[in-house]
Amino acid sequence: MAMPTHIVACGGLVEDADGNILIVKTHDGGWVFPGGQVEVGENLIDGVVREVKEESGIDVAVSHLIGVYTNSAIHKWYDGVTDVPTKVMFDFACTPIGGELCTSEETSDCKWVAKEDALDYITQPAIRARIEEYFKFDGKVEYQEYVTHPEFDLKLSRKL
Repeated sequence: MAMPTHIVACGGLVEDADGNILIVKTHDGGWVFPGGQVEVGENLIDGVVREVKEESGIDVAVSHLIGVYTNSAIHKWYDGVTDVPTKVMFDFACTPIGGELCTSEETSDCKWVAKEDALDYITQPAIRARIEEYFKFDGKVEYQEYVTHPEFDLKLSRKL
């Protein structure tokens, strides 16, 4: 049996004391909340802290798990050649504890936006669905399975 290949990723939904949400603009995917792949040997909490810092310059404390998501679509990466395997993502609520807003190799812009305005920036359906779950968080972790290619299709949604 071949070893399975999955991407493990984490996202940080960072909200400041004034109710603003941190968003970053990626080169390929538009506006999103910070996050990305967990590195080999890295745990999820360290991964989300690192990703938020790398993409936005903001240091965070992780508060709690919001959702677990599976993108089971098999599709090509932005290069049109590389196969993207199943992706499992863990989204965490985070609080800013320091740092200064700045862009990175992965981001062309970053900003704080009022919570009620955040969805005006986010156009990717999967990212919108995940941030909407953050806005509705009731203490139970959301689990969703979806595909993003050829178009977004929510296959399963339930509270755990």
